[in-house]
Amino acid sequence: MTLHGIIPPMTTPFGVDGELKLGLVKGQVDWLVSQGVHGLAAGGSTGEGHALDAAEFRDLVGATVEAAAGRVPVIAGIIVDSTRDAIRRAKIVRGMKVAALQVTPVHYLFRPDDDAMQQHFKTVAEETGMPVIIYNVVPWSYLSPALLVRIMRAVPGVIGVKQSAGDLKLVADLLSTADPNHLILSAVDALLYPSFALGAHGSIAAILTAAPRACVDLWNAVQSGDHKRAVDIHRRLLPLWNVMAGDNLPACTKAAQSLQGCEAGLPRAPMPAASPRQQDAIAVALRGLGAEVRKG
Repeated sequence: MTLHGIIPPMTTPFGVDGELKLGLVKGQVDWLVSQGVHGLAAGGSTGEGHALDAAEFRDLVGATVEAAAGRVPVIAGIIVDSTRDAIRRAKIVRGMKVAALQVTPVHYLFRPDDDAMQQHFKTVAEETGMPVIIYNVVPWSYLSPALLVRIMRAVPGVIGVKQSAGDLKLVADLLSTADPNHLILSAVDALLYPSFALGAHGSIAAILTAAPRACVDLWNAVQSGDHKRAVDIHRRLLPLWNVMAGDNLPACTKAAQSLQGCEAGLPRAPMPAASPRQQDAIAVALRGLGAEVRKG
């Protein structure tokens, strides 16, 4: 199965005690697949991957792959601070039929130079033998389009980039300079329509997890050339993003899922749950998208 289209970054369900609730993973997988998504990503930033220890990461990815049961490909997110730890995480899931790894640059305060950054991704790809997607999201460890293309050309195991941080121009620059075989995924949640219209191969972004059906419809509209419909969906998605975006984005994504009947659990402390005001605003935006929202 090829990686393309709408690939929601799943939320990770935690209980009131902060422990992982693996029993909720299958319900979320089934719900997302029923909405028509083209893939799934587990353990990313929307999934609070930064808060997972190695055993939890293993169990989460394993449960996701098992629940997906080959219906869609699964990407495993790795958010760690060293090449050594990235390789260790990858090797934990290497035998799980994961389609690719989504790997951030290291995110401590000291940014590796461009050569060291390339070596980081080269070593991860070569030591694990798994396809790697660079998750370009860390503000103080940001990779330029030129460096991203350089890495993809130099390291065959690095198959693509998930371009985040809200900058559509960087998506455009990547699409205009990358090779045809490079996978460029947009994580510019507010501007998925122009990302797709410019030729992005798909998306991994929180809004897909909050409103999967609308995002699938947006993708399909652009692919069929129905830009009038695509713009209409974009205009109705934007209010949802505007009320979700913030320091507790994963919690707001979970709230959107729960409002639609997909039990998503709680965020892991110290992240606060979505406030009643946030939940009310999310419910209004979801109804604007035609989603069935349950009453609290």
